[in-house]
This record gives sequence, C-alpha cells and structure tokens, in this order.
Amino acid sequence: MQVSSLPRLRRRLFWAVPVLLLALPLLTNEYTQFVANGMLIAALVTLGFSLVIGNLGQLAFANTAFFGLGAYASAILSATLGLPWIVTIPLSGLVGALGGFVASSAALRGIRAYYLAIITLAFGELMRWVYVHARPVTGGTNGLALPKETLFGFSLSDDKVKFYVFLLVAVLLIKATSNLLRSRLGRAIMAVRENEVATASLGIPTARIILMTFAWSGFVTGCAGALFARHVGHVFPESFGMIQLISSFAMVLVGGLGSILGAVLGAVLLTALPEYLRAFPGLEELFFGLIVGAVLLVLPMGLASLLRRASPLFSERYYRE
Repeated sequence: MQVSSLPRLRRRLFWAVPVLLLALPLLTNEYTQFVANGMLIAALVTLGFSLVIGNLGQLAFANTAFFGLGAYASAILSATLGLPWIVTIPLSGLVGALGGFVASSAALRGIRAYYLAIITLAFGELMRWVYVHARPVTGGTNGLALPKETLFGFSLSDDKVKFYVFLLVAVLLIKATSNLLRSRLGRAIMAVRENEVATASLGIPTARIILMTFAWSGFVTGCAGALFARHVGHVFPESFGMIQLISSFAMVLVGGLGSILGAVLGAVLLTALPEYLRAFPGLEELFFGLIVGAVLLVLPMGLASLLRRASPLFSERYYRE
C-alpha cells in the first residue's frame, strides 16, 4: 500500500462506516437498537474525555459534569421552554463548553496532576449537588422528563428514528474533532502535552490552548448529554455520578488514550459487554473488571494500538503509542 494513498483510503473508510450503519435499524430489534444508540452516545462522551486526558495530557475528571450539564440543558430547554429537542443539541453543547471553560480555570492557574484531578472531580460532584437541590429548575431527585416529539413526522420515541439523528451528530462531531487535531491548533495541543514549558517558550499561548481544548471537550460531551436526555427520556442526577465517570475512564483506557478510533472502540466494547454479562447475575461486576484488566494488561495502549499494528490504514498522527 502506497503511503500517499493512505489519507484518501482513510477518508473513504471513515464515510463508508456510517453509510453502512444506515442499514442497522433494519436488522435490529427494539432492545438491540437501544443498546446501539447508547454506543453512539458513549463514543462521544469517551471522545470528549480522551481529548483532555489523552491529547492535552491533563489529568482532569470533569467529563461527567459536562455530560450532566448537556443533558439537563436539553431537558430544561425542551420541557420548560418548549424548544424542539433537535434545537437543544447545539445549545447543550454550548452549555457543556461553558462548563469546560469553568473547569479549565484550575488548569490555567497552574494546578496539575492529582490536584487537578481532585478539583475537577469536586466540580462534577458540585454539579450533581446542584441537580438535586435546584428543584424548581432541575426537578430535584425526581429529575426532568422530556416531552414527546416528532421529527419530520416521525416519533422521537422510536429508537430507530433516534438512531439516525444520533448517528448524524456523532459523525459530525467525530469528523470535526479529527479535523481540529490535524490543524495548527491540534499540533499545539500535542505540543502542550509533550512539554508545556517548552511550548510556551516558543511563544505559543498555552493557556488559550488549554482553555479551547477544555471548551471543545465540553461541547462534544454536552451534545452527547442532549442525546442521552432523549435516549432515556428522563434525566436523573444519579446518571452523572462516579459510576458514569469510572465507566467513561475505562472506555478511554481500553480504547487508547488520545485516539479517536480508540474512543469509539472502547465505547462500543464496554457498552455491549455489560449486556452480555447479564447472563451471569451477581458476577457481572467481577467479570467486567477481569475483562477490562485483561485488555489493559495485554494491550496497555488500548485497542487502537492493536489495529495500528495490523495496518497503517488505522494509524493516527496525534495518537502516541
């Protein structure tokens, strides 16, 4: 395979996958379709998380906060203000980006490593406290239910209809993130990850780079939150706690830090895996932990490294193995 033809083949492969997935609702039952929709949401959440900890190299765990902000923004805009749900998706992304701006303030003050992890964890828990106690707006522990809607005459209560919207949003955000990482800004993000001090000495505004990366991570994850709100139909504070954070972190590690392909693979595997483990009641958590641990021991750089070794077609310039 000629090196010069690789970018063209990658582009064709990228667009071929979603085109093939258009036929998926014709082959699935209601339950399988629900799980497939969850995979698309998880892929965006994992991608947003991986941007900060994998590409930017900051140990920050505010991802669940961005996810919850997006979900609640969509639910409030739909249920309280009466906006069409489809309109709330980019607006929820902007709310998530605002959350990313707030979360980046700790990093901009020079806080790094475990201290940044603790502060961003606290930010996520603070937002969950807000969801519970801001009862007039968020519904408190009862949460918020999204109203039933239609899109072009099709009911958004139908998982097969939702799949096409979710797929479109996922493809657009993944492509936008890929383009961003291949741009000048993307190269600056990688430079900050490798050596922030050296990057700053070259006149690159590292503070602006960190802020923009957190904001884009928040935007992607906030949009995923809007999809999640429609996916489950009812938003609860419990959906955005430590379990969600641990699950997303595991998806990033299993897929491969800093890899877009890895984010998708990790999300698909760890969304489908618990469904298969339901056949072992009482042992699901044990088997889940063993499988995740085995993957990380055999492939410490994630599933993306396995595909990269198999073919240069799956290589990513911004993925460090």
